[in-house]
Amino acid sequence: MSPKTGDKAPDFTLPDQAGRPVALGDYLGRKVVVLYFYPKDDTRGCTAEACAFRDGYESFTDAGAEVIGVSSDSVASHERFAGRHDLPFVLLSDKDRSVRKRYGASTLGVVPGRVTFVIDKEGVIRHTFSSMTNVGGHVDEALRIVKELSADG
Repeated sequence: MSPKTGDKAPDFTLPDQAGRPVALGDYLGRKVVVLYFYPKDDTRGCTAEACAFRDGYESFTDAGAEVIGVSSDSVASHERFAGRHDLPFVLLSDKDRSVRKRYGASTLGVVPGRVTFVIDKEGVIRHTFSSMTNVGGHVDEALRIVKELSADG
C-alpha cells in the first residue's frame, strides 16, 4: 500500500551518484526532504524536471529543504547526468525499484512514474504531487509546501 499524505515516509538507504549510501533517516530532525521519483536519466521530461529543481535549488535550501531525486538508473548514469546538467542535489540509484514500489511511484503499477513527496523534519509526508506531463508543477508545488512548512517553524 502506497503511503499517503499524513503517513510516515518509509525509510530507505540507496547509493548516490558517487556510490555513497544515503538514508532518508539522515535528514530527519534536520531538513524537510523533497523526494522526487522520475523515470530515466537524460530523457526530455526528466532532464527538464531535474533542471527545474536545479534552478530552484537555492530557494529550497534557503527554506530548509533538501532535494533528492530517485530513479532506477545506475550510479554511473546518475554521475554523468548530474555532471552534464550541473545538478547540485543528490540522485539515488534504486536499481531494483524497491523504494519506488514502497512509495507507489508508478503509473498503473508498472511504468516508473513521476511523483514528488514533501517530507517534513519528523518524517511525515506532507504533500504528494504526481504528473507525468506537468514537470514544472512538481517544483512549484514542492516549493510552495516547503515554504509553508518553514513558515510554520
